[in-house]
Parts: sequence; structure tokens; C-alpha cells
Amino acid sequence: MTSFKLCISEPSTGKTFQREVKDDSARPFIGLNIGESIKGESIDIDGYEFQVTGGSDYCGFPMRKGILGLRKKISIYGGVGFRSHTKGIKRRKTVCGHKIHEKISQINLKVTKEGPKKLAEMFSVPEGTKKEEKSEAKEEKKKTKEGKKE
Repeated sequence: MTSFKLCISEPSTGKTFQREVKDDSARPFIGLNIGESIKGESIDIDGYEFQVTGGSDYCGFPMRKGILGLRKKISIYGGVGFRSHTKGIKRRKTVCGHKIHEKISQINLKVTKEGPKKLAEMFSVPEGTKKEEKSEAKEEKKKTKEGKKE
């Protein structure tokens, strides 16, 4: 029983869409490497083609290209799995391999070929953005607090 959370990014708009796939629809991903492409028909997104750009396992360790095996501790200067705040710092970090397997929980995909319908229509994104909703909620809280103080 495998399940993956797919984070599909669309470079043309800069938006990311999420979808969860389980069992039969998750099988095409097993065995893929970072950098390989997959057709959208396998996850019910017709006409699209995606490229695997990374992911993370069930413990949150990121996938890194060029690493064989499930998980390894490596010394790295920078790149995936390490953010150096000063130049020249090298650290020992744990990362996952580049092959997708059952213990991977999230897969990052990038759109390489677009289909006839927009991804926003397929994922039915609501009209209002979350930032607008949060700001409206904050304004309502301020109004209720001011009303209680008086």
C-alpha cells in the first residue's frame, strides 16, 4: 500500500498544486530517478508531461541526485539537504537516494509539457487567495477586540 504526495510545480505561472496518489496510481513512480520524466496520463492529468525534481522520505530527509541506496550520511558543502550560512562550511548530513521507493512520502514534479486544460482548472483552486482571507480574519478580530474594550 504505497501512497505519495505529489507537489506539481508549473514554471510558467510559478504556482504549485498538490495531489495524493495511492496504490495503482502510485505504481508508475516506483523505480524512477530524479531527472526522469513521466506522462500525466498515469495520474489522470491528460496531455501533460512531468519531470521528477526531488522529494523526501517518511522521516523528512530530502532526496539527492547521485546517492545510491535508501539513506546515507555524507559530507557536503551545499546543495540539496544543506543550507550554509557562511562560505566554505562543510557538514555531515543525512540524505535519501535518488531512486523513488515505498518509503518516499513526497515527490516533487515540474511541468515539462503542458496539456489542453490549465492545471488551475483541473485542481479547482478557489477564487480568493489565502493571504486575503487571513487579512480579513485579522481585521475582524481587531474589530471584535475594540468592541469589547469600549
